[in-house]
Amino acid sequence: MCNLYHLTPKNDLEVYVRRHLGIWLPEQVPDKPFVGPFDTGLFLRPAGGDAVEGVWGQWGLIRPGAPARTDMIQPKTMPGRKTPAPRPRTTNNARLETVATSPTFRAAWNEGRRCLIPAAWYQEPNWESGKNRWWQLRRADGLPWMLAGLWNEWVDPVTGEVVPSFTMLTCNCDGHPLLGRLHKPDPSLPAQAQDKRAVIHIEPQDWTAWLTGAVAQAQALLHPQASGFFDQADARSTDEALALRAVQQQR
Repeated sequence: MCNLYHLTPKNDLEVYVRRHLGIWLPEQVPDKPFVGPFDTGLFLRPAGGDAVEGVWGQWGLIRPGAPARTDMIQPKTMPGRKTPAPRPRTTNNARLETVATSPTFRAAWNEGRRCLIPAAWYQEPNWESGKNRWWQLRRADGLPWMLAGLWNEWVDPVTGEVVPSFTMLTCNCDGHPLLGRLHKPDPSLPAQAQDKRAVIHIEPQDWTAWLTGAVAQAQALLHPQASGFFDQADARSTDEALALRAVQQQR
């Protein structure tokens, strides 16, 4: 699961994307380059024919028919206690295994509203030391990630405003040499049943198949990238810290 990423600078994105297809990107940019749940991020979607357009939208898909911009979870309360305020439902990640049946995501998936989400890096936690060390996952070649996602447009029932939104798809990465090291493990479960999650990068030669291809074509692209695809800087830093701690413990 990803809850923070860094926007790809516009110039870098235009250079990368225009190698492979023509694209229109919006001129405006958000106030900050970091994107968290319910912040504004950029996604790329088909725009008719071979055209692709960039759209700013909320990171956190708004389900069809939602009464408010952020679908709200009604909190539970104990008898005699004041009911806490509703909190937004986190919909910035969508599980591949349930995306076709989830009430929030199934319409976008079944109607083929697939998109690409550019990111310079995305952040995930490593707990191998017993404490959280944040890893910023970048590509080894320095190019942008193009993460697989779904998009939707929600219409405010009061104002009529059209609000674009998007989510990142995630797949299981248990056993992956690099990605399997991330996220806090559940000590009650075996290593092969942790259900650790990873976002999914789409390579340029597969962009058309992902954005406009048949469901079977799109599904075939949804898997974690090999470890060599990733910059290993944070992994090496963690390994060095773990090795140093082991030495200190032996003294």
